[in-house]
Amino acid sequence: MREYTVAKVQYADLLPHEFEARMKERPVGYIPIGTLEWHGPQSPLGADFIQAGAILERAAERFGGIVLPSIWLGPDDITTGDDGRSLIGMDLDPSAPRQLPGSLYWVPEGLFLLWMEAILVQAERAGFRCIVVEGHGPSRDVWGREARRWRHQYKLHLISAADFPGAWATQNDHAGRNETSILMAVDPDLVDLSRLPKSRKEKPLGVFGEDPRDSTAAYGEELIEKTLALIGSKLDELGV
Repeated sequence: MREYTVAKVQYADLLPHEFEARMKERPVGYIPIGTLEWHGPQSPLGADFIQAGAILERAAERFGGIVLPSIWLGPDDITTGDDGRSLIGMDLDPSAPRQLPGSLYWVPEGLFLLWMEAILVQAERAGFRCIVVEGHGPSRDVWGREARRWRHQYKLHLISAADFPGAWATQNDHAGRNETSILMAVDPDLVDLSRLPKSRKEKPLGVFGEDPRDSTAAYGEELIEKTLALIGSKLDELGV
């Protein structure tokens, strides 16, 4: 059984009367999105939605609302390698393009959009007035782009990193210092920095951003708090 330190906020765990109470308090839904893919040798394959889920659970505890189940399928760059196999996302690291262990997430962008639209239709029907999304690109990028259209199509406020260009602090690299630090803050047992190359001259494969060897839980907490502050301010501004 999941243990909650503040309040029960996961949609799937709520009894009907608990769902109604939280919706009456603040009808905000949070959706973690991401992928199942390589996040360096030091981090779990589900790093994207592990981070997003933890951040949004804190947001729901702090500001009210309900966290919907994570979405781990999403669009990404895809091509065919010399061996005929598909290369997706981080497989395309120019230093050594090859299929990296653990990738299991790709769907065409059109299917991803249909899926997200179906969720928005159902969320509106269930009584939500606002949906907050956190996660990693390309899924987060596609959401932010399409949210401009969806805001007119559905009676919902939509919040994501796209609303705060340059200010959203979390998940802004790939398996670098940013993401690795956030993981260390939310679940340090999932990160093993000893798996990274010892020599600073050797760049870890499939890692983009600042060096993950400099990651700390304290830095991760700092990043999380910056993003939470943005979410809270936007919810207050919208009057949800």
